[in-house]
Amino acid sequence: MNPQEEEAKNGGDETVMQYSSDIPALLVNTTQLPQPLSQAQVQQISPSALAYLGDAIYELYVRMFFLWPQQRPEIYHSLVVAQVRAETQALHLRSLTPNLTSKELEIVRRGRNAAAGRPKRLNPEIYQQATSLETLVGYLYLTDYPRLTELLQKLHLEK
Repeated sequence: MNPQEEEAKNGGDETVMQYSSDIPALLVNTTQLPQPLSQAQVQQISPSALAYLGDAIYELYVRMFFLWPQQRPEIYHSLVVAQVRAETQALHLRSLTPNLTSKELEIVRRGRNAAAGRPKRLNPEIYQQATSLETLVGYLYLTDYPRLTELLQKLHLEK
């Protein structure tokens, strides 16, 4: 469909985002760094800082995933909270692990070793795995957008 046909179909709106398989691409394309970091600079970032970044990127991806079909805000919130819990993140890491490269597994290991200050209700191993996933997401966000997109698409998010 050409842009004019799409505009007519959308009632004259300039742009309408396509939700579904475009969501990971949207995440990547709208979150460009103001200035790219070198590999050496990325290596100097602590695992906890990568996890901090990865937490935000992961939650943004999950929020965008659940944006359609439209829901009440409290429904969005409950759907997202279920996916960003440490227990769910740990499950996601375990499901992705067979698909990870040796470099990515090294980043996961660094993230696991950096996990500190867990909530008391949480099993330390679960917290370490969740932090590891966030570290990996933060690292891939800075170093390899296509790979981040590929891995995010492998997550089994349930609507």
